[in-house]
Amino acid sequence: MLTGLNHLTLAVSDLGRSWEYYTEYLGFVPKAKWNTGAYLLLGELWLCLSLETVDKRNDYTHYALTVSPDAFAPLAEQLRSKQVAEWKINTSEGESLYFRDPDGHKLEIHCGNLESRLDYCRRHPYAGMEFY
Repeated sequence: MLTGLNHLTLAVSDLGRSWEYYTEYLGFVPKAKWNTGAYLLLGELWLCLSLETVDKRNDYTHYALTVSPDAFAPLAEQLRSKQVAEWKINTSEGESLYFRDPDGHKLEIHCGNLESRLDYCRRHPYAGMEFY
């Protein structure tokens, strides 16, 4: 079913400050940056920085878990049958289901990876997007 951590998305209040912190202080490799976000890589960890008001209960910070395309629909159906609390409708590349765990932590099951996201973004770039 699930095969690992897919990506981590962090809400950030100052994209420039966070970009500098993660790339210059911690050594994350820049992959793409746009007006309201960035994709970085550290080893196999795909990190998304999402510019917005940081509010621990309502921002976009979440943990995404990898699921294979053939396992996505059955797992999504199973989670919905257990009436998980969904917190977002997917609007990005790759199939995703966004839901909360019993303590309110935001989770996502996602088909795809950083390369499939970057390929999609090269065809449909976000406003101000640059690739590295």
